[in-house]
Amino acid sequence: MATTAEQPRERFTNFTPYEMKKGEEYMSAEMLGHFKNLLLQWKQELMEEVDRTMHHMQEDAANYADPSDRATQEEEFSLELRTRDRERKLIKKIDQTIDRIDKDDYGFCDQCGVEVGIRRLEARPTATLCIDCKTLAEIRERQTGI
Repeated sequence: MATTAEQPRERFTNFTPYEMKKGEEYMSAEMLGHFKNLLLQWKQELMEEVDRTMHHMQEDAANYADPSDRATQEEEFSLELRTRDRERKLIKKIDQTIDRIDKDDYGFCDQCGVEVGIRRLEARPTATLCIDCKTLAEIRERQTGI
């Protein structure tokens, strides 16, 4: 069953929320390690899903005599390929985020520079905007259609 790529926690099998220690600095080495591991696990699960899809399409590809059966199979494969394409783009974004962690440029809003927040990053590890800037961007997008 395909799940959306937007909900990493639903996909992770061994997710444990990060608990800040008293006096710990935001985006400490330990915290960065937590998010890097989270992203690597997410990427691994996406890659495994790609492999499963490949095998499924190879094994289940049949040349049905009935046009309706053939159309159903083609539609199923088309949907799977669209989902995998979205996940391919997500894998690229995950790689970019891991690169940001390696460059010590992770966890801060690209627009205003404030902390994105641990819980927001756990919900969406590839987030680059704080919730306020993201909300404003979405409002602007709805109003302008851009």
